[in-house]
Amino acid sequence: MAFFKRALALVRGGGDLASGVIYRLHRAGFPVIVTELEKPLLVRRTVSYGTAVFSGEITVQGVTAKHVASLSEAATILAQDMIAVIVDPQGESIVALKPAILVDSRVAKTNIDTIIDDAPLVIALGPGFNAGVDCHAVIETNRGHNLGRVIWHGYAEPDSGVPASIGGISHSRLLRAPTDGFVEALAEIGAALDVGAQIARVGGQTVSAPFAGVLRGLIHEGVLVTANMKIGDLDPRAQRENCFTISDKSLAIGGGVLEAVFSALQIRPYLTTG
Repeated sequence: MAFFKRALALVRGGGDLASGVIYRLHRAGFPVIVTELEKPLLVRRTVSYGTAVFSGEITVQGVTAKHVASLSEAATILAQDMIAVIVDPQGESIVALKPAILVDSRVAKTNIDTIIDDAPLVIALGPGFNAGVDCHAVIETNRGHNLGRVIWHGYAEPDSGVPASIGGISHSRLLRAPTDGFVEALAEIGAALDVGAQIARVGGQTVSAPFAGVLRGLIHEGVLVTANMKIGDLDPRAQRENCFTISDKSLAIGGGVLEAVFSALQIRPYLTTG
């Protein structure tokens, strides 16, 4: 059960990077509510708590998230030691919930609408936020020496636009929509694929595997995407289990969020066990 019951954490976005944050906050004893889009643009769906919007519930590494239709239902789910996921793209629940901690985990690489007064402690992931102005702390999301570091003043590193290299492959491992349209899946996440294997169809055009690998992620069927949008992730490593566990990067970022929470003086009054 939640240890710090008074310190409600509201996490905006339930994608794979956000899920490292959600998982670590929950495991550390914080009640967590996640807000998502009506049709989340999740690529690594098997390790994204936001997937509960599509499936009703999802369990990732022993932690279960359930989709709820109301804040009263969310309270019931939290009492059952689970994550509550609610559709709320505009963040309207912030006013009603008055969370102690708000984490903008949407990783839009720009500040959409988060302000430092949204909660006693506001944390944002990655570029686009000015710590001390837009939020209290920014967590570095760029791979490298500073990944997961807490920034209390200033900005995270700018977006490089270059995906991290895995097995010597960078850009081509990210699968992109060839045109506007709805996603139709032709392969399942976790499948081992040969070069040229069909993965998905968008607007009548097929997306095929540019190299042999394991399909690590694919946007949910029926989601409308635009040309060149990231819709999938192909991993050259033959490790199917990686498709179903939270990544090292996500957990490092989650650790940075926990450091910010436990070191922020304004949160100390909320860290009671009553």
